[in-house]
Amino acid sequence: MAKVEYVYIIPGLEDIYFTGIMSSDRFIYSRMARKVYFYSRKRKAGLSQRSLLPLISELWSGFSNEEKQNWSDAAACMGLSGWQLFVQDQCARIYNDIPGVATPSLLHQSWVGQLHVESPADQIKIVQIHPHFYWVSKKIKGTKNMYEPVLITEDLGLPLKIGLNYKSELIPVSTPNLAKFYARFWHSYQGQDRYTELEIPLNYSTDWVHAEATLTELIGYVIRYDVYIHLTGLNGDLYFDNVEIIHSGQNWARDPYCKDIKQGFTRAFYQIPKHWAAVILPTGAWYESVYKDF
Repeated sequence: MAKVEYVYIIPGLEDIYFTGIMSSDRFIYSRMARKVYFYSRKRKAGLSQRSLLPLISELWSGFSNEEKQNWSDAAACMGLSGWQLFVQDQCARIYNDIPGVATPSLLHQSWVGQLHVESPADQIKIVQIHPHFYWVSKKIKGTKNMYEPVLITEDLGLPLKIGLNYKSELIPVSTPNLAKFYARFWHSYQGQDRYTELEIPLNYSTDWVHAEATLTELIGYVIRYDVYIHLTGLNGDLYFDNVEIIHSGQNWARDPYCKDIKQGFTRAFYQIPKHWAAVILPTGAWYESVYKDF
């Protein structure tokens, strides 16, 4: 049922009122919203006065060539420069009231994904869905508020490699217990549905490490595959970043650098969750993207 509101407009102000609103996103729910205007010169000047860039630029200029190169090396996997990654990281530190500057790492960059489990929960399971094809909504170029459906097709080509960088602080609290990152393939062969799993067991307690696994053979026709992170019989935290689902020459992981792992359905992704979705999420368990001073 539609949600309806009534607004009383003072006579004589109708034109002013209607010039300040516009129709908004119809893919989530239809509504009217305030128009977004371009910044005036006065507003731009006020914005620059509040910018963090002068402070961050001063910190960057104080780095040695070796320190700048370390930031460049850490940013290479994201296709960024060292300066761009440092701006992202330092803004996150300031936003989270963390003093100082971070030490760049090749295994994680700024925001990371976190799975947390505490009593009364003892498990959590999240999934990233990868059907053979799905539709997304894409803005039509040259228009302000017009969108069209676009077909996304993911033709699986072997070999397929899954991988991630992770840090774990987990304690067994019940049996059985396990921590794993895995892909589950649904394929058909001679009229029969089959399921194959490619699994990476995760250590319960470790500093940042890289783990990967490769699938080289799969019989029949692949219908779909999904990628999971599953903790059961455990309490504690699992941090992860740089997620890889590589086949056909590209990384098919959505949000590989864990900027917003909890983002679900959006204007564009209206058929499947954009990033990760909860499969098992009892009270005491949660997942989100966080910034930590590791």
